[in-house]
Amino acid sequence: MSSAITRSVDRSVDVVVVGAGLAGLAAADQLVQAGHDVVIVEGRDRIGGRIHTTEVAGVPVDAGATWVGPHHTEVRDLASRLGVQLVPQFHTGKGLLSFNGRRRVESATAMAPWVVLDLTRILGALQKLADSLSVEAPWKHPDAEKLDSVSLGEWLTSKLALKGTRKFVNMISLVHWGAPVGDVSLFNVLRYIKTLGSLDIMLSVEGGDQQDRILGTAHGLVSRYAEAVDAPILLNSPVQRITTAAERVTVHTAEGMIEARYVIMTASPMHRAQIEFSPALPEQHYGLSRSWRLGSLSKAFVAYDRPFWRSEGLSAESVSDDDTVFLTFDVSPSPEGPGILMVFCDGRRFDGFEEPERRRRVLEQVVHLYGERARHPLDYTDFSWGNDSFAAGGPNPAVAPKAWTSFGRYLREPVGLVHWAGSETADAFSGTMNGALLSGQRAAREVTTRLATEAATSQ
Repeated sequence: MSSAITRSVDRSVDVVVVGAGLAGLAAADQLVQAGHDVVIVEGRDRIGGRIHTTEVAGVPVDAGATWVGPHHTEVRDLASRLGVQLVPQFHTGKGLLSFNGRRRVESATAMAPWVVLDLTRILGALQKLADSLSVEAPWKHPDAEKLDSVSLGEWLTSKLALKGTRKFVNMISLVHWGAPVGDVSLFNVLRYIKTLGSLDIMLSVEGGDQQDRILGTAHGLVSRYAEAVDAPILLNSPVQRITTAAERVTVHTAEGMIEARYVIMTASPMHRAQIEFSPALPEQHYGLSRSWRLGSLSKAFVAYDRPFWRSEGLSAESVSDDDTVFLTFDVSPSPEGPGILMVFCDGRRFDGFEEPERRRRVLEQVVHLYGERARHPLDYTDFSWGNDSFAAGGPNPAVAPKAWTSFGRYLREPVGLVHWAGSETADAFSGTMNGALLSGQRAAREVTTRLATEAATSQ
């Protein structure tokens, strides 16, 4: 069983895994099962990374990663192995649309028919472009530089997208990349869609990426996984320096140093520039770090005595062009209550304020959407990911135009004895918990192969 401790000690192992999120745990799990000695170092005072639990009205809720799709087989297999239950995302009833301050119940007439047709046209064109990509070495695509030279917003303009279509696509951009359409490379968008399977999967609840949640919270899955992995986890141990000499690598943390044969780094690419490497990483890795910054996405939770919107025939799924709140979901634990709204917030108009102002902004839009009954909640809480010291931003990088073709090849190419993992590096289900698990397993295979080759050579 894993033993989480808070103070590093000088020691020597086969592999140091940096980061105790799902990617790091998956890498350590596979390496331990292959018979290798592993230590996991984590800079935070907790495990989980971008999976994090907070509480509202006495109910634990997911401040970070939340959903499991039917095709997320690695997460589902892990949950089954650990005895963790999945529950369906509430999806019964009509949704709400609010553009330009006008609230409308979702129906066949909620959007003008010409907007529906135009949105269908634009999403179909995006899907067609995504289908043409290869997720492996996508920068080799013959049109890679052309597709990477424009933002999603510029492409929408070139396609003469209607204003209503643009607003809807902007909401998609905010929730998936934490940035408006003008800040995200079209190429990045296309690759992301391809890794998830399709736009339909990406946007859907039933049959899509938002179909199920983990009973309790996703952190419960992480906690059980950490207990099952037979490797120590050293908390409060941010990595300060990684040095390589004489075919050994030394990881220097705030509390001590660990010598190893290999390192697997699972932190987001933007963290590479925050660690001193000796010898230094190739200079392109610092360009990658600057280009692969996480987008701006935060969450709030508003609790009521019961999910009153259900009696009004509403699913609590809403889409808005409000400058703070742009998406809501019902994550109530039961029909009897409490009723809990999960609210996605644009960090650019959220993270910079103190809690009372953040609360005011959220409640103002929630009342607009759900009426006066929403004005006086039982409880409120939020989590500003943009202010987080280790993973500042959202679940995915907001990769700007030209960055993929310039730096994408350095995402996971090993540097000496250092290998890279993390959801951003996954060729399938990028940005999801499933992608994180796959990336850790892939990095572990890379290292296991090298260790096996060394062992065979030395015989």
